[in-house]
Amino acid sequence: MAKKLITFGEVMMRLSPPGYEKFSQASSFELVYGGGEANVAISCAYLGMKAAHITRFPDNALGKAATQFLRKHWLSTEHVIYGDDMLGKYFLEKGAVHRPSEVIYEREGSSFSLIKPSMVNWENILKDADWFHWTGITPAISEGAAQCCLDAINTANKMGITVSGDINSRSNMWKYGKSMQEVIPELVKNCDVVITSSRGIREMFDLGEFDDKFQSLAKQLITLFPNIKKVVKKTRRTLSASHHQIQGKLWNGEAYIKSEMLNITHIIDRVGTGDAFAAGLIYGLLHYDDARAIEFASAACALKHTVPGDVNTVSLQNVQSLMDGDTSGAIRR
Repeated sequence: MAKKLITFGEVMMRLSPPGYEKFSQASSFELVYGGGEANVAISCAYLGMKAAHITRFPDNALGKAATQFLRKHWLSTEHVIYGDDMLGKYFLEKGAVHRPSEVIYEREGSSFSLIKPSMVNWENILKDADWFHWTGITPAISEGAAQCCLDAINTANKMGITVSGDINSRSNMWKYGKSMQEVIPELVKNCDVVITSSRGIREMFDLGEFDDKFQSLAKQLITLFPNIKKVVKKTRRTLSASHHQIQGKLWNGEAYIKSEMLNITHIIDRVGTGDAFAAGLIYGLLHYDDARAIEFASAACALKHTVPGDVNTVSLQNVQSLMDGDTSGAIRR
């Protein structure tokens, strides 16, 4: 039977100038929907898992259109909540070669930011799940979103469901009176798998020194929170906006495992690649050993760079092929 993933977080409307135009050149915008956690769920659905995303949309035509987007990509939306009238959005100007991408957010006062714990029945939502995933973006949006996330983690713990958190720090998002250092540790302490960075561990948990390597910091994080079983990092080397190199790293308390470095020479869309990595890791840890799981995650991440939009729609066969060394991109007939 297919494994089931539940994710929780905001879904936004993404508006981009056509191709690689700058904002100042645009006379129209391309529209897609995306959000870190939903991107993970969609990626896992395309890999063959069951997946549902929990969010709150405005009770209007835009909220229904965003719901339709989730359904189109194989997600269950039976637990989507509706209320208020604003859908969060962001504007993306895609970079190329030496010009970086630029993102502008408009999400304050969105329907999701006004979510309250009383609106969500986590025991009902998680009753047949194998895995729950959240990111550090969600608790930064509002106190209500943070409490909902904590309730989900606690409920998953009681039900024996694996919990993963992707928690790289974004200090500029925390605007409702609490800092990430106050909120994130309480969420992380009962996670099984944590995806983060060396900087994230230092800044959010006040661990280590500036020049400490990731393996050392991961060990310190597990010492602080013994319930964590694996700490994972995606390393990105940016040679230009169009040429990156990707490598996954995992510490499981006994071994430090690295994937092969993957060279991505012609980037189509950079957004959502971290979410593709998280989805690949979840699928990999549910189906393989740790070494193969981190290779799978890195391959899924690399392939997302070739897919326009926020979400990774590649198949299980695509990821397995790249993981096993087929970098030819040869046509399949």
